[in-house]
Amino acid sequence: MKPGDHPEFYRFPAPAGRSRESTIALDAEGRFFHEGDPVEHRGLAKAFATWVRRHPDDGRYILSNDYDWCYFTVETTPLFVRGLRIDEDGVTLQLFDGTEERLDPNTLSVDDEGHLRCVVRGDMPARFLRAAQLEVEPLLDETGEAVIVAGERYPLG
Repeated sequence: MKPGDHPEFYRFPAPAGRSRESTIALDAEGRFFHEGDPVEHRGLAKAFATWVRRHPDDGRYILSNDYDWCYFTVETTPLFVRGLRIDEDGVTLQLFDGTEERLDPNTLSVDDEGHLRCVVRGDMPARFLRAAQLEVEPLLDETGEAVIVAGERYPLG
C-alpha cells in the first residue's frame, strides 16, 4: 500500500525538520519555478504537472505523488490546456500534464485579460495556453462571443 492510500495521508505532519510549505511556484504560462528559478528539467516539470491536486481539508493547491506532498504557489490557475481535438461529438482537451479530458463547454469563460478558461477534473480551473486558445477559432460563432460545440451554442461567460 502506498502512503497516499492511507485515509489520513494529507493529515500526517511533515517529516521531522521539514515543512509542507514549498518554494515551488506555477506561473501564468504553465511554467514551474523553484526558489525563483525555472524548473528546466522537462521530466520534473511534467511530474509536477501530474501531481497537482487540492488539499482535501483546506482546498489549497498541493503537489502530491502519493508518497509525499507539499503546498505550492499558483499564480493564476493550477492547470493548463495545451491543445484541442475537435470532433463532431465535442472537444477533447490536451492538458499540460499529458492527460486528455472532454471539455464541458458550460464551464468556458474569458478572464479580464482575455484568456480562455474552463473547469477540468471536476472543480479545477484551467487556462488555455496561447496555442490552445488559437485552436478554438473554428468553434467561434459569427459574433466571437460564443462557441458551437456538437451543434450547440455556448456563450463565453
